[in-house]
Amino acid sequence: MKILFIITQSEIGGAQRYLLEFTRYLISHGHEVTIVAGEGDDELFQQSAPKLPGSDPGSLGAAPCQIKISNLIRNLNPLKDFLALLSILSILRKEKPNVLFLQSTKAGFLGSLAASILNLKPNAQNPKIIYRIGGWSFNDPRSPLANKILLWMEKISARWKDVIIVNSELDRQIAISQKIIPENKIVKIYNGIDPNSINFLPEEEAASKLSGSNPDSFEHIVIGTIANLYATKGIEYLIESANILTKTRNLKPVTFVVIGEGRERPKLEALVKKYNLENNFLLVGRISNARQYLKVFDIFVLPSVKEGFPWALLEAMSAEIPIIATDVGAISEIIGSKKEGILIPPKDAKTLADAMKYLVENPDQGRRLAKNAKEKLKKFNIEKMLSESEAILLPAHRE
Repeated sequence: MKILFIITQSEIGGAQRYLLEFTRYLISHGHEVTIVAGEGDDELFQQSAPKLPGSDPGSLGAAPCQIKISNLIRNLNPLKDFLALLSILSILRKEKPNVLFLQSTKAGFLGSLAASILNLKPNAQNPKIIYRIGGWSFNDPRSPLANKILLWMEKISARWKDVIIVNSELDRQIAISQKIIPENKIVKIYNGIDPNSINFLPEEEAASKLSGSNPDSFEHIVIGTIANLYATKGIEYLIESANILTKTRNLKPVTFVVIGEGRERPKLEALVKKYNLENNFLLVGRISNARQYLKVFDIFVLPSVKEGFPWALLEAMSAEIPIIATDVGAISEIIGSKKEGILIPPKDAKTLADAMKYLVENPDQGRRLAKNAKEKLKKFNIEKMLSESEAILLPAHRE
């Protein structure tokens, strides 16, 4: 089967992580795969390229065809969007896929529009159109007008799609309540990981590689996260909570570490400087295979203001470290508050600081939560995610 994937950004995030896992699986099952992506650092293309056997747990002997569309961008831009549409039309004419698999709002709209235009031609062979969304973009922190436009883009383009995959019950219910698409066209498939594929670095080695010019910082309690530096990830609230926590009397010294990169860096660096946290709060940038460093964290924090189904949370569960996360997106479907972690409201630095203080002062409770979380992780199996996703590609699943 010939499958064409289109995704808006070529930098690695949750959607790209799913795409990498799924395309590797499809290629290993004999399918022909092409990946089309737009703006970004092209890390998606680099990670999907063939590697030497044994170089990485996800290595492949074969690789998908890769196509870059420079005009395919996340933000609304009529000229670039039109040019991207023309590029997608050209690619579809050439590739003639059996399945068009779309990820993210912009790619979902332009890709399904292009397919619908081509389907108007006589004797056109229509590809099955599958759209996967990991958190509806019209819930992102942006202007109400922009989010209203994005909602209508979803509603308009839904009629051109055969199946929509969501990765949480929350997103399924949002699709139904917003009347985006009939309920029988929505399929929920949870993200999943293979815990045995993660080669965690020993704590001392991870600390040595991350510490840079601050080696003494990792002798403290380390509270950290892995996240792109986007507004949706709520890192500013983690910085504000760090400012509160570091002023707490009689508390063990704490170092904060964020692994990831993004457009919010200047704003976040200014906030770190404003609170005089340069020696306590480290923005270490993007690191390849960041999850292998998780064991260096004593506490993992996910302070997002908007989420889909975060991979980093599953990986932290696998590392068996205590978790604090905001109750957004599918997070409450992954961990129960005070059962497998601590859930807090988003945009609430004081409550986040209180939760971190509690786990610093009560390590036994943290170990209990971490143990429960690792047991709960068995529910989120990568083979189940991949096999259910592949089944949707089959013609029998066309609605």
